[in-house]
Amino acid sequence: MSKSFLIYFLVFFSLYFIGFNSHQFILEKYSLSATFSLQKVYLFHFGFSLLICMSFKYFSSVDKIFQQLGFIYLIPIFLKIILFSAIFYKSLFNEGDFPFFSKVSLFIPAIIFLLTEVIFITKILSRK
Repeated sequence: MSKSFLIYFLVFFSLYFIGFNSHQFILEKYSLSATFSLQKVYLFHFGFSLLICMSFKYFSSVDKIFQQLGFIYLIPIFLKIILFSAIFYKSLFNEGDFPFFSKVSLFIPAIIFLLTEVIFITKILSRK
């Protein structure tokens, strides 16, 4: 199990590091600046996705819970959306002029981490 935790950490950290730096490079290349901290967005997704995958790996060893893990996955996804909205409330809802590139800059890390998270959760659920 600790090998899986290490793999999850390395994959999500790589996504954070490579994704954030390349995203920041592209924004700087075109002289664009987001109205929010891009690093905090990537850190949020890194931490939450890592926590979800590690929790599901741990709970997959409990036979009573394993059958329900697919349904239980909906709860952390809902919490992730709620927490993200609460943490980045000012950036999301108080900005009168929210440029398109800022919307895309919020969407890109969410999709990258969500897809990776789903791949790991699918592997966890299909192992038994």
